[in-house]
Amino acid sequence: MAPSAPFNPPSADLAGKPFVPTWVPPPVTQQKENFAELSSIDLSLMDSDDPAVVEKLVQQVKVAIRDDGFLFLENYGVSLEQLHRQFSLAQYLYHNISEEDKERLLFNPETGEWSGYKHPFGFKRNRGPEDGIEQFNWYKPDWADINRVPSCLHPFMDEIEEFSNYLTKSVNRRLLTLFSRVLELPDDYLWDNVQSHGSPTGEGYFRHALFRPVQKKTQEASKGLRMHGHTDFGLTTLLFSVPISCLQIWGRDEKWYYVPYKPGALVINIGDTLEIVSGGHFKATRHRVFKPPVDQLDQERLSLVLFNSSVGDLRMGPATCEFLLLKIITFVHIVLTKYNSITPHPTRGLYRGTGSLQRVQKPHIPRKARSHQQTMARDPNCHRYRSHRSSSQQCRC
Repeated sequence: MAPSAPFNPPSADLAGKPFVPTWVPPPVTQQKENFAELSSIDLSLMDSDDPAVVEKLVQQVKVAIRDDGFLFLENYGVSLEQLHRQFSLAQYLYHNISEEDKERLLFNPETGEWSGYKHPFGFKRNRGPEDGIEQFNWYKPDWADINRVPSCLHPFMDEIEEFSNYLTKSVNRRLLTLFSRVLELPDDYLWDNVQSHGSPTGEGYFRHALFRPVQKKTQEASKGLRMHGHTDFGLTTLLFSVPISCLQIWGRDEKWYYVPYKPGALVINIGDTLEIVSGGHFKATRHRVFKPPVDQLDQERLSLVLFNSSVGDLRMGPATCEFLLLKIITFVHIVLTKYNSITPHPTRGLYRGTGSLQRVQKPHIPRKARSHQQTMARDPNCHRYRSHRSSSQQCRC
């Protein structure tokens, strides 16, 4: 495939843009215990002219997704300096948003309105106990109307919008191409048939979030929990790695582990939708936000996240396409041709390789096709699949 262009943002020095203090990453924890070991994927290898390099990458992703459901993504086209500029803008938002804008753009979960500003007093419009979590979310309508954005960010919306565009239309598109190959689908299958379009975030959303330290009384009452364990309902979640260790994932040994800090990397999380579309080959992993290690308890955690969504009218079932049907037809034809002289109607054992003829060497194509046949026949109600929720319901991390 053609080499991917790196991110080329609008200038931060254009006339009319106020000075923005540089975001300084807080210190990394000295704690070494209770951290997950996640695979790191070099997305630039997708541009390699060597098919063997790309195939090795596909196999690496296949194992990482199967084992964890989370992975690091590196060399995706955004430099560390460019990324820190975006964190600086997020920091600028929370230092400069007016009380008037907080009220004017306040979210309203009771009516399904999650876009805009979330106050640090729980996840209802009316203030509850303090949780120390502030957010600003950009949904599809917010990109088209500058009045839906805090006035302090108006001079910088060219940078924020271009950043979101690049994440969605370049980074996530290449990631979905890679996932399509893992599933042995056409390269653009997930992008063309599952991913939503029509705005810098499609039907998903982009978030600036700030987790402030909470009082000891609040921390004790919540037992250190900032957000409950959950899976994201969307397609993919692109979360930028930050020094403050709060994000935890649920391990295969049924224990919680912190996600380590990898400067400049994206933490990729598989959502429920991709688990369903993949027929269960990809796993949506449970995660939560917990208090950081002791040496970070007094630090703020600034976060940037892109939540990618499928199209709203997507049928929630395993992927089907002409490509897969052709592979199944080819498989059936080969089986019937190969074994017709033995039995006019192949048994279940012949199809699954468990009958008396399993010692006969099977051709390469049927083995691949069989895995897809099983995928397509899978009942989505049998594998912890969730009912389809509206795109207005969101992940809180």
